[in-house]
Amino acid sequence: MTSEQQRVVVIGGGLAGLRLAERLGGSPAVRVAVLGEEPHAPYNRVLLAEVLAGRYAPEVAALPEPGPVLRRGVRAVRIDRADRTVHCDDGSTEPYDTLVLATGSNAVLPPLRGLFAPGGALAASAPGRELPDGVHAFRTMDDCLALSAAVAAGPAVRAVVIGGGLLGVSAARALAERGAQVVLAQQGERLMERQLDEGAAALLHAHLAGLGIEIHTECRVRGLTTTTAAAVPAGSEAGTGPAGRRRVTGVELADGYRLDADVVVLACGVRPRAGLARAAGLEVCTGIVVDDLLRTSDPAIHAIGDCAEHAGRVYGLAGAALEQADALAAVLAGTGPGPRLPRAGGPEPASAPARYTGTRALTRLTLSAGGDGPLDVAAFGETDPLPGDDVLRLSDATRRTYRKVVVRGDRLVGGVLLGELSSVAALARSWEDEEALTDLFHLITDDGGS
Repeated sequence: MTSEQQRVVVIGGGLAGLRLAERLGGSPAVRVAVLGEEPHAPYNRVLLAEVLAGRYAPEVAALPEPGPVLRRGVRAVRIDRADRTVHCDDGSTEPYDTLVLATGSNAVLPPLRGLFAPGGALAASAPGRELPDGVHAFRTMDDCLALSAAVAAGPAVRAVVIGGGLLGVSAARALAERGAQVVLAQQGERLMERQLDEGAAALLHAHLAGLGIEIHTECRVRGLTTTTAAAVPAGSEAGTGPAGRRRVTGVELADGYRLDADVVVLACGVRPRAGLARAAGLEVCTGIVVDDLLRTSDPAIHAIGDCAEHAGRVYGLAGAALEQADALAAVLAGTGPGPRLPRAGGPEPASAPARYTGTRALTRLTLSAGGDGPLDVAAFGETDPLPGDDVLRLSDATRRTYRKVVVRGDRLVGGVLLGELSSVAALARSWEDEEALTDLFHLITDDGGS
């Protein structure tokens, strides 16, 4: 490394961290080191549902590795801001000029009775904090592989998915494709309520029910029932775990109803991994707070991806993570319209680099299974209209298509589409570019409005 090179250390070997390493890889001005906590080859989390469904092998989800700059299976445990050094769990250290936090997010574990052993909540590292056998989050490749093994253990495995958002719907569909008997429990009034309105959610509900998935909405889960391996009858699928370990046997609902379960999937959302930043004294709200240059409250430290909070928003979406990585690469490598930030984290240059102004993200999901064929879902922008907004809906129950767009003045501000998505590209482009609408009906229909 020459004296002019900037030492960039990236904590996190996921989509955002590796995209940044890739973008900086050709720059002679920087030397990059990436610390990846997981021992696996890096992978795209967006494809985990396809791996669980058996449609893709795990290696299909692999991301290109940035060569020797990635250290797998190494966890950062402390940031020394005074010495500009990252301390790792294997005793090694990584000095930095610029540090980038791309730590992602963790699955939310809801406060369910029976989730942890009595007294297990006292310390995260205590044995009682281990989930019962058969209970899985759905966030990592390890989660995905464990779920795949569970549903492959025998015919008609009973699976309960807790959470009817994007992640829960994806997991339920994938498990159903693998032959599991799936129950989906959603606390809200409808599925994917953050993205879909009532009409779109009804079509999605019908599609999932057609796959054999039993769906309960407005359904609050109270707790889990468990037993120990020693108490399970010999020869049963649930008795394959080590003796003395707890294993899930069912899910208790608030109304007193109980769902038998061999497998429980916790799909209750995600939370930014901000503990490392918080311990280092950086500003943290929901996520790690960053400015338009993706800098934290320490100008030598940046944050991107699921852990970052920009302008009060944590995106938690792949598109935003990639855009942030690209924007930060332009700042650090000096490929944007302005010089790169000074390596010592000093004052901002007079000619400021390109700034990150937010991501206009489109959510897209393909539910492919069942005799009726696949169902494509797309949502973008503001799908719930404000007073004074105009709403256009087109629905065809026979073709299982639904389209709704929200217009404010002469601008498209959001939309929901299910079924045939041939018009989604044009609608999304109009929304992203904030174009004045001239022929909305032409945009929303397949036939040019005829």
